[in-house]
Order: sequence, then structure tokens, then C-alpha cells
Amino acid sequence: METAFIHTPLGTTKLEGDENGLSAITVLDSNEEPTDIIPIELEDAVYQLKEYFEGSRTQFDLVLNPSGTDFQKSVWKALLEIPYGKTVSYLDLSKTLGDAKAIRAVASANGKNPLWIVVPCHRVIGSDGSLTGYAGGLHRKKWLLEHENPVKQQSLF
Repeated sequence: METAFIHTPLGTTKLEGDENGLSAITVLDSNEEPTDIIPIELEDAVYQLKEYFEGSRTQFDLVLNPSGTDFQKSVWKALLEIPYGKTVSYLDLSKTLGDAKAIRAVASANGKNPLWIVVPCHRVIGSDGSLTGYAGGLHRKKWLLEHENPVKQQSLF
């Protein structure tokens, strides 16, 4: 397993993966030094994350290989279908997966997403529009949603 640390606007980010794909992207609350030489297995992910934060990438094209249960993987796959700049509620996501009553299990799987940003769990909000729960902290979720859907100043005239 290869590891790299990069700096992002939201903090130090740890990437893990190997020849089978990217297995984890985690934002840290500590300040690790950035990796001097990025392992070849992680170069695409580092490059695409940089483009995302610069605002030039709205979709990732990476081989993903997260560890999780079949149910968790089905939730994470559904998260990949949420378009950039859009949000869905936990209830909507549960319905998409075929069981509106599974909302707590869906929320739990969402919270265990190991691929920060690339699998966009930040795009899932409460039915009332609230920014409920986010493993990386609500301030990061708010930042990501604003980054993807910035408010445009309208002309007064």
C-alpha cells in the first residue's frame, strides 16, 4: 500500500492506494509534511484533487478500491451518481437504493465513506436542507458545497 500526504484548502490530506486502485482519501486535523515524491499509483489522484480544488475538475476519473461491506459499497456507488454542484437528502438516497426505511443504514454507510471528495458524501444533506453529519467536520462540508455551487453576484442593473 502506497501513501502520500498533500496540502489542500481544507487541511492535510492522506491518500492510500496501490496498483488495484485508490483505497482511501482522508482529511486530517494534523499537519503532516507533504510527500516529496508522490508514488506513481497515487499521481492521478493527487493531480485530479488539485484540479478539483482549483475549480477546473467537476468529475473524477480514478480506479477506486475501497474496503467495505457489499451494502456500504452499494451506497458509495450511489453517491458517485450525485452530480457536481447538486445535493440529495439521506431519504432520497435511501429511496434510490430501494428502501426508504433504510435511511439510518444509508447514513451510517455514508459516514464510513473512505474516499473523501472523490466519492461525494458531502453532497448528502438532511431532508430539511440542513448540513447534518459529516466525518470531516461540518465546516468542511459547507466549504465543499459552496466550492461546488458558489453564489453568483447578480447584476443590479
